Amino acid sequence: MARKRKGRAVSGWVVIDKPAGVTSTAVVNKVKWAFEAQKAGHAGTLDPAATGVLAVALGEATKTVPYITDALKCYRFVVTLGAATTTDDAEGEVIASSALRPTDGEIEAALTAFRGDILQVPPQFSAVKVDGERAYDLAREGEQVELVARPLWVERLEVISRPDPDHVELEMVCGKGGYVRSIARDLGRTLGCLGHVKWLRREWSGPFDASEGLSLDEIDRLARTEALDAHLKPLELGLADLPRVEATPEGAARLRNGNPGMVIGSGVGYGDECWASYQGRAVAVGRYMAGELHPSRVFVDAP
Repeated sequence: MARKRKGRAVSGWVVIDKPAGVTSTAVVNKVKWAFEAQKAGHAGTLDPAATGVLAVALGEATKTVPYITDALKCYRFVVTLGAATTTDDAEGEVIASSALRPTDGEIEAALTAFRGDILQVPPQFSAVKVDGERAYDLAREGEQVELVARPLWVERLEVISRPDPDHVELEMVCGKGGYVRSIARDLGRTLGCLGHVKWLRREWSGPFDASEGLSLDEIDRLARTEALDAHLKPLELGLADLPRVEATPEGAARLRNGNPGMVIGSGVGYGDECWASYQGRAVAVGRYMAGELHPSRVFVDAP
């Protein structure tokens, strides 16, 4: 007999404006507790020192996390010029410094190499796994490891301001897997002056914006009340970048059982990944094939 899960079968997205000094995991655990949810996850880790949008998925919405993780994200950050640190941000120890300070024009010219399809080596203090161990665990033990460069799509990287010779404020829109700390580190190296992140804020992630995020104080104040439930956003927001088709009544029933079901849609090609709705609710995600959706994810408990 299946063991009954503790908590409520609540599903949807909660947007948090994460403060500095707390981990993404701690935020997820607090949201899960506040909603008394059976299951929770998040779409894209923020470093403890970083602030901004952290989208937390509850219940069936956790099945849409990969689509938010793959979506574009916007970061605003300040690079401190003239020093490299162990962590590539202000939390680490300074390991090298330089008196050189680039001009505004030199910074603008250097940014060209960081746009479009680039290769990026993650920071030594990152969650990347090396032979089954996290890179940050190895770094804390004093071990230097060779991390493999990873592809990253940078749609936009622009100077926002130059408050003084030691700092430059930037805004970047990028795809999955981007490390802002690596951008700061590599920009400093390219300019010959070294650099690290002073502060970092994620402005938006896919359809979620920091301006609509709840603070952790608000989560505490509204915890386990109907007023908190009013801030729950539909799980369908996690599917915003996928084409949508409409399931027939019979198709919806078959899809909910994990079987191919008949759907109606236009502009969807054979084999395209899309999601099916019925009466306004997400039923499944899968591949469209000759009028049917072949499901890979089924939202059995969708609200």
